[in-house]
Amino acid sequence: MALSLGQEAPDFEAETTEGHIDSFHDWIGDSWAVLFSHPKDFTPVCTTELGYMANAKPEFDKRNVKIIGLSVDELGKHEDWAKDIEETQGTAPNYPLISDADFKISKAYGMLPADTSGDSGERTPADNQTVRNVFVVGPDKKIKLILIYPMTTGRNFDEVLRVIDSLQLTANHKVATPANWHSGDDVIIAGSVSNDQAREIYPDGWEEPKPYIRIVPEPKG
Repeated sequence: MALSLGQEAPDFEAETTEGHIDSFHDWIGDSWAVLFSHPKDFTPVCTTELGYMANAKPEFDKRNVKIIGLSVDELGKHEDWAKDIEETQGTAPNYPLISDADFKISKAYGMLPADTSGDSGERTPADNQTVRNVFVVGPDKKIKLILIYPMTTGRNFDEVLRVIDSLQLTANHKVATPANWHSGDDVIIAGSVSNDQAREIYPDGWEEPKPYIRIVPEPKG
């Protein structure tokens, strides 16, 4: 069953390259999390993606975001592949990779059909092409973002960081972010905020090209 934004992320236990996780929710704790999946180890696009995420981990750390990867490959393959990722991309994965060899997590997150079975090692990347998602989960364990990419298109993880910046800002302030917004840019006062309320929050006023578009500098703190 497909998951929706605002829905609680399914909890699970898992074997990872960094040990056993008893509960995904407990592992997240008070942090944010990015769960991203890939169809198969030892594939070219995914190699670049996992290497990029390893290099970008400090940016996720700064935002209090934990990273965790997933595929249906066995742990041993993850560990062997990590050497290739380090050799070709400069950094081995420095975050846990889940071995979902029994397909339970992929099914729970709607990435594989409920009737999927068999030996995960015999499956081809094409068999797993739908296991190519990005889920951003908040500290409340609710799903904040879902992205699905085709196998032939490498993911833009800078965009994931941009969305997290927006999600974290709008979780703390009654604003929304416009198209192509980046941290530090002006924002829009949320439609749920009346003008009277907005005057209390923004005593210096705002730009208003239309009554429903009220632009202010990004709030701090």
